[in-house]
Amino acid sequence: MKLNKHLLSAAVAMAFASSAHAAVSENNDDVMIQGFHWHSASSGDWYQQVGHQVNELSDAGFDMVWLPPASQAGSLEGYLPEQYNNLNSNYGTEQDLRDLIAALHGKGIKAIADIVINHRNGSGSWCDFVNPDWGHDAITSDDEAWGAPGSNCTGTRGAADSGGGYDAARDIDHSQFYVRDSLKTWMNTVLKGVGFDGWRYDYVKGYWGGYNGEYNNATSPYFSVGEYWTSLCYNGEGCFFGGEYPDSHRQLQIDWVDSTGGNSAVFDFTTKGILNKVLETYDYSHLTDGNGNPQGTIGAWPSRSVTFVDNHDTGPSEMCGNGQSHWPVPCDKVMQAYAYILTHPGVPSVYWAHYFDWGLGEQIKQLMQVRRDAGLHSDSSISIERAEQGLYAAYIGDKLAMKMGNKNWSPSGTGWSVTASGTDWAIWTKGDQPGDWQRTVILVEGQTESGQDMFIRGGIDHTYAANVLGRNCTETNYACAMPIRHLNLKNETTAPWKANDSYLDWYGTESGQSSAAEGSAADWTIDQWPADWGAEKTVAVDGYGVEVLNVYGAHYWMLDVEMDCSKAVDGVWFELKTYISNGPGWEADVAQSGAPYASGNHFAQCGKVNVFKRSVSEPVSIHNF
Repeated sequence: MKLNKHLLSAAVAMAFASSAHAAVSENNDDVMIQGFHWHSASSGDWYQQVGHQVNELSDAGFDMVWLPPASQAGSLEGYLPEQYNNLNSNYGTEQDLRDLIAALHGKGIKAIADIVINHRNGSGSWCDFVNPDWGHDAITSDDEAWGAPGSNCTGTRGAADSGGGYDAARDIDHSQFYVRDSLKTWMNTVLKGVGFDGWRYDYVKGYWGGYNGEYNNATSPYFSVGEYWTSLCYNGEGCFFGGEYPDSHRQLQIDWVDSTGGNSAVFDFTTKGILNKVLETYDYSHLTDGNGNPQGTIGAWPSRSVTFVDNHDTGPSEMCGNGQSHWPVPCDKVMQAYAYILTHPGVPSVYWAHYFDWGLGEQIKQLMQVRRDAGLHSDSSISIERAEQGLYAAYIGDKLAMKMGNKNWSPSGTGWSVTASGTDWAIWTKGDQPGDWQRTVILVEGQTESGQDMFIRGGIDHTYAANVLGRNCTETNYACAMPIRHLNLKNETTAPWKANDSYLDWYGTESGQSSAAEGSAADWTIDQWPADWGAEKTVAVDGYGVEVLNVYGAHYWMLDVEMDCSKAVDGVWFELKTYISNGPGWEADVAQSGAPYASGNHFAQCGKVNVFKRSVSEPVSIHNF
C-alpha cells in the first residue's frame, strides 16, 4: 500500500517505459551494511580493512555492502567529488577497490557505490570541471558561485536548480543532456568496471528524482536507494521551522520514490527519527499511524524503504560521542533499535561502527539469523498490538513477535519461544522450535472456600540464572519463565483464565490473558467424591473433581501442562509458589532440602508429578507418571 501515489507526466512515464528496470524488488530479504563511518577515510587503507572482514560479513549473512564515495574529491570523506573518473581516493587505490569488490563477490555479496551527483567541486577553482570535462553551463543558474567574490564562473548558466541548494559545492544542472550522458558513462564503465553492483544516491532532495529514475534505467543496478533527509517534528509537539510532522515527512519520501518511477528505494528517515524520539521517552505511540500501520515509510511502501539505526552523518563513529552525531539514536538504546528494524518490513541497513567498533556484532548477527529463520522480507505482514507509553508489541509475518519497552508482554497462544532478547526488548518465534516438551503436573494442597481459587507462579531465580546458567533474565523476564501448554481446558471457570497463558512465570497477567488471572490457574481435585455431594465430577469430564493422579485427599489443586524442560535448571528443576484468591493470598516461604539453590519457594521437577502442601517445606512426593 502506498500513500497518495502521484502519477508521472506522460512524457516522463514514456521515457521510463522505454528502458524500465526495477532497481528494487518486492519481498526483498536482503540485509545491507554501511561499509564505513565518518572517520574511515583517515586510515588511508580503508578498502583493505574492509577486505579483512569479508569472511565475517559473509558469515553474518550480509547481502550488500554500501561503500564510501569512490572518486577523487576535495574533501577527506569524498562528499565533494572533483574527478569522477579517478578512483584513487582517501579510502585506498583503485586496485584496492577492485580487490575488495572481487573478494565480496567471491562470497556472493553485492557492492553498492555511494553516488554523489547533486554537486561537484571544481578542480583548482570554483567552476573548472575535469575528468570528465564539463562547461560552466553544468552549474545551476541559481548557484551561489555566480557573481561571488573570487568565483571564476562565467558564460552561459545552466537551468534553475530542480531541488534544494547545497552551498559547499556547485549544484549540478541535470537538465543538461551531456551532463546526464557523462554520469551514465561514469556509472556504466568506471564504477561498474571495478565491479559495483548498485547505487546509494547522496542528497537526492537537491535535484528532481526523475533523473535518478533515468540513471537507474540506463545502468540497471542490482539495488538503488536515495538519501532524502528532511527535518522531522513529532506529533503533539511544536514543529520547528522547516520541519514536517510524521505523516507529511513520510509523504515527502514517498513522493520522491514516485518521482523515480518507483525504481529506487529511499532511506526511511521517518522511522529513524521516530526511533530517536521513542527510545528517549519510551512513548511508543509515535511508532504507529492512524491506520494501525508503522508510522515510517515502511508503513506506506515497505519494499521501497531502507531502514537504519544510524549512519556516518546521523550517528557517532568508533564510540559514543565522536564522529558527526548529527541525529543519533541514544547510545544505550542502539540494540533496541536494531531489534525493531531487523524484525520489521523494509530492507534493513546495519551501521559498520555499531557492528565492528561498538562490539555489537554478535548480537546483530543473532538478530539477522532470527530474521532469516522467520522468513521475513521487505513486505512481511505486520500487526501492531500495542503502541503506548512503556510498551510496543507487534507480530511480524506468521511466526515472529517482538516487544520493546519496560512493560511486560508476551505473545498470545502457545508455541512461542524467546529467541533473542536484551535490555527492554525481546523477540519470540513460533513453529518448529527446539525444546523438550513433557507433561508436568503440580498438585498443591490448599484449603479453600467457595469463591476462592488457586493460581501458581514460578520460574527460575534471576541471579542464579545469570551467575550459573549464563541467562540474562533481568533484560527479558520470560527467559527465566517456564513455557507451558495447558492440558486441562474443560473447567468452565478456569478455562478463560488459561487462555493466552503461555508461561509459568512470576509476572502476573500475560498479554491477552484475563485480568482476573493471578498467575497460571489450577483446578480443584479430590481423590474420592462424597456420596452426599450429588453427581460425581471428574477432571477427565468436567475439568475438576476426582483425579486419578490425586491419591492424597481433598483440596489438592492441580496444574496439568506440557512444559519445555529445556528451560529448567539442569533440564529438571524449577520454582513455584501458590496464591489463593479472595482470601488467603500467597503461601509462606519454605526451605526445601535437596534443591539446586536456596529459595523460599517450592522446587518441582519438569516431566514429573509434583505434590506439595502450602507453606510446608518438604514435598509430599515427586515421582514419575
